[in-house]
Amino acid sequence: MSVALKTSPDGAVAHALADAYRRLTGVCEALDVRVAEPGDAAAQEGVPAGELVSDQHVLDAFVDAEAARIEDRYGTAPRRHVAASRALHDYAWTVGLLMGGVWYLERRVPRIRPEDLRLDLASATYVITPGTDLACLPGDPVATLPGVLTLPQEEQLRAALRMAVADHMRPLLAAIGPTARRGARTLWGMVSDDLVSGIWYLGRMLGQEDDALRAATEVLPAPVPPYPSGAGFRHLVGDDGRRHVTRTRAGCCMFYAIRPAEACVTCPRTGDAERLRRLEN
Repeated sequence: MSVALKTSPDGAVAHALADAYRRLTGVCEALDVRVAEPGDAAAQEGVPAGELVSDQHVLDAFVDAEAARIEDRYGTAPRRHVAASRALHDYAWTVGLLMGGVWYLERRVPRIRPEDLRLDLASATYVITPGTDLACLPGDPVATLPGVLTLPQEEQLRAALRMAVADHMRPLLAAIGPTARRGARTLWGMVSDDLVSGIWYLGRMLGQEDDALRAATEVLPAPVPPYPSGAGFRHLVGDDGRRHVTRTRAGCCMFYAIRPAEACVTCPRTGDAERLRRLEN
């Protein structure tokens, strides 16, 4: 995608990222994110994501808000560690899809800083202010702009994606881990799941599921520290011979603790027979 340099070179990267984020939100109905420009009033709405790490009261409010949503939606009050895991899952999926989605669509990797992201705790919606820091491949129209790192190979760009997501998530995992009562491997398993599932979801929304499966597998072909698992896609075959894609999450999102009979189709607790029954229906 070309970048119109009517804006300053410093602002052209942010402009390009804003376009990419808007394309994502237009395609992905489940991605509840508003895109703000620097100076936009929306960029000051909600709680800065960095305060989840720096202010225990904000982190507690983050978990409390998720607990209230669960009770309102499902009629049951979740245990606190369940609410913390669900809130983290939503956050990790959003961040993973924002970064992984831009990579999938444009082969660019934005580095989202905590100060670039704000949350409305009551509604679980996000506002992102596009930054000026991204990585891309040679020949990209933004390659020569300030703040852009040009990487010579696709695998290096995928490594930059893994690193950008990990760098963003690491402080939050450390902060919320005690409340979620989960160890580092399980927490990073959730992040790897949400990075992979975000790309998978985007591919389905674009009618490009096979391409998205290949892309997500290239991002995480196997465990790559700190991610404890690869994409791990596989197929289940129904009685009619149709093949259905599935994978097993490495870090449970804890929905089973809210609706025990309705564990996610990719949950380790959901057997293949039940998965196939749901996928066929």
